[in-house]
Amino acid sequence: MEGVTAVPTPRSEAAGSARSGRLSLAVALLSGALGAAVALLATRQQWSEGTATVAGGAFPLTAKGSDVTGVPAALAVVGLAALVAVFAVRRAGRLAVAALLALSGAGTVAAALFGASDSAALDEKAAEASGDTSATVEALSHTAWPYVAAVGGVLLLLAGLLALRYGRLWPAMSGRYERNGAPRPRRKPASVDPDRPEDLWKALDRGEDPTSA
Repeated sequence: MEGVTAVPTPRSEAAGSARSGRLSLAVALLSGALGAAVALLATRQQWSEGTATVAGGAFPLTAKGSDVTGVPAALAVVGLAALVAVFAVRRAGRLAVAALLALSGAGTVAAALFGASDSAALDEKAAEASGDTSATVEALSHTAWPYVAAVGGVLLLLAGLLALRYGRLWPAMSGRYERNGAPRPRRKPASVDPDRPEDLWKALDRGEDPTSA
């Protein structure tokens, strides 16, 4: 009949939540791992270059991302650790770790963009090369690698936001102990009928001694 809308059932809602959880988990893992790798790789590349005047000539200077700032690399490592830790905790702990992951991504972006125009590292090298503490770098230029590091931070931020939104739907690492710290009781071995050969074989497959019953 026209005008009749389908009412979602609890089963359909549960199936939709499961699909959302699986999709968000896959995207978060991919973006988080890729973001950390991109940020770490970018910090090892050349971010800026320039020259210093030494004995009347121009002395070339270069600075890698790690020379400019160590913050993006450090936060990328923190974000990667948080991505793994998300699956080791539950509820409030998972929210806290997810927030740390998102903050690591945001901090990586901010530090990378700030370093994209920074000249302090090359100024220091110019002072060392010329022997003049007041010397500064000349003909300063920057590469695109700081922005690549920022992209890595954006991916980490995305992983953190997904963890905050959908983390409750993700699985957690199974533990040996229950939440109260008590070990889980072992299941009682199934009874074995010595007159049934199939029971004896099943007990042997489980690593049990069928003759000890």
